[in-house]
Amino acid sequence: MSRRQIIDLQVRLPNVSPIRADYRRPVQSDIRVFGSDILFDGSSEVGIEHAGSLYRLKITRQGKLILNK
Repeated sequence: MSRRQIIDLQVRLPNVSPIRADYRRPVQSDIRVFGSDILFDGSSEVGIEHAGSLYRLKITRQGKLILNK
């Protein structure tokens, strides 16, 4: 694919990001990756205990993640 074709695709499809063929493998070998569907298991909030404190990881209405202490 030429540079011109790539630029044309980016102009026509600005919200499309490339999908890696190996998307299930972590980017770095030392990072454990969990799918949000497994982590949240149908709920919109989970608790994470770290160093004696409880953190809350929430899915917003826009589908983004927020971590609160």
